[in-house]
This record gives sequence, C-alpha cells and structure tokens, in this order.
Amino acid sequence: MILKTEKTLIKEVAAQDNALEQFRFDVLKGLNNTPKKLQSKYFYDKTGDTLFQQIMAMPEYYLTNCEMDIFQNKTSELANIILETDEAFDLIELGAGDGTKSAFLLKYLLDQKADFTYMPIDISANILSVLNNKLKADLPELNIICLDGEYFKMLEKAAELSSRRKVVLFLGSNIGNMEKEEALSFCRGLNTYLSPGDIVLMGFDLKKNPQIILDAYNDKAGITAAFNLNLLTRINRELNADFVVEKFEHYQTYDPLSGACRSYLISLDHQLVNIDGQSVNFEKDELIYMELSQKYSLQESEELANNSGFETINHIMDSKSWFTDVAWLSV
Repeated sequence: MILKTEKTLIKEVAAQDNALEQFRFDVLKGLNNTPKKLQSKYFYDKTGDTLFQQIMAMPEYYLTNCEMDIFQNKTSELANIILETDEAFDLIELGAGDGTKSAFLLKYLLDQKADFTYMPIDISANILSVLNNKLKADLPELNIICLDGEYFKMLEKAAELSSRRKVVLFLGSNIGNMEKEEALSFCRGLNTYLSPGDIVLMGFDLKKNPQIILDAYNDKAGITAAFNLNLLTRINRELNADFVVEKFEHYQTYDPLSGACRSYLISLDHQLVNIDGQSVNFEKDELIYMELSQKYSLQESEELANNSGFETINHIMDSKSWFTDVAWLSV
C-alpha cells in the first residue's frame, strides 16, 4: 500500500476547498440572476451519477441506444477514421462517464494493435474511479490516464503529458447542453488545443418527432425529475442550505423550430431559502432554469464545424437516423 505524502494531502484538500468555493459562487450567482439558473455540470455528485445511469437505461431515453448502435455496430467505421494514419495517438474523451459506449471502440482499437493512450476527462472523480476500475478489469492491456476536472484545463494537461496526435471524443450529445453561441465558442476553444490533423468525434442528437424528444426528458417514472431535484439536495448538503425539495417540481419543454429542449424547476410556493448564510427569495411559480438539450440538423452541425475551424470529414448515423457521430478534422 502506498501512503500519500503530507504535501499531496494538502494539495488535495486545497483543490477540494477551491471546488467547493467555486460551487458556492456559481450557485449564489445563478440564483440571484433573473431568471434564476443553476449549472447542469453540478448535477453529477455520487447520487447524480447513479440517477443518470438510470436515465440512460430508460426506454424513453433513446439517445443512449442510438449512440450505442453506432459504437457497437459501426465500430470499424469509427476506427477507420482514427486509424487513417499509423501514427500513435492519445484518445481523449470529454465527459467520459462510465465509458459504456467508448469501450467498444477501445476494444476494437486494441484488437487492431493501435498505439494509443486513453485519457478520459470528467468533472466527476467518482465516475472516473468507477470507469478506471472497470476498464482495468475488462481491458487490462489498455493504457489509461484519468483526468478529473474542467475540459479545457484537462486538455491542457493532456498536451503537457504527451505531444502525440490527439483524437477527441465528445459523445452523448454533450454539445447540446450549450446554447448555440456557447457551442460555437466551445468548439473554437477546443480547436485552439488541437493541431492540424487532429480529429474530433462529436455526438449530435438530431431533430425528429417532437414527442419522442419530449418523452425522453420527461419520463413517466420521474427519474429525470429526481435527477434535477437532486441538485437542490446537493446544495443543502455541501453549502449548508435549507431547500425543501418537495416544494419544487420538474418542468420540461421542447421547441421543434429552434430544437431547444429545456428543463426547469418550479417553486410551488413563496419561500425563502438560506444558502451558506445568504437568503434567496422564491416567488410562487418562479422558475429555476436547469439545463438545455439542443437538437441539431446535419446542416447545422456542419455550419458549427466550419465556423469553428474544423472540416467535416464524415458523419456516422444510427440505424434510425436519429443520432449522428460526426468526424471533424482540425485544419
């Protein structure tokens, strides 16, 4: 057993304190805005991770099955894009989660004797620990370096660790959690961390029958509602708050013209909530904006690539043509 040094422990405590202070700042800033808003990246504590796994297993939540269809049945097409050159590379996955989908690609690449290191990045250290243990058991020959933190900070760290060609996975329609202006800024920022010839594989949930989309985010079992409400519980626990969770209700909308699928929490009563010594007022029926899940057309995904310095080299669809993983080349 290797014991951590006092210096390492001090650094870890300092990092935890900084993360907690940032959480406090973001929560108070968001809840004092008009309209009130909470950042969806904070959904993912240990309970949030578990609830999201349950969401992905729901019959209504088609996104997981669609992208799983691509990674399970069109693995060679994905790999051929990556292996067009024999050059060694780092496979970096942003928001890796439990790696269920990417595991098919990892196994295929290992079978092809590809020379690569897998670098999963996630804001949740808990889910990365689960992923690391799982992959070490299932794919013991895999070189893996887990990086927990913000995407761009960890991309910078990945570049410091290795100068090899980069292949970045951004799956699960994570790009859809950003407003379109934010998505453009993100993609431009992502490109600054890459070199010409590097590749991005990005998942886009495509516009389709509006009811199919709405049902995916408003399941009858109430798991998505519990996932959203859990953030209030996390704020209570970590920021000494006194939200009465039962006084809030999940509400979902989808606009088929813009492709914006938005989730909210509604205050069911006039109430005053204390958060780490500060009071936040909620009017009856006041909304907290929780998350966007933006849907795209193929043309919109290509426009995003062109406007952020990438060239679309391929798009791979699931069998229903509901979802696509698009391959972009950094130019």
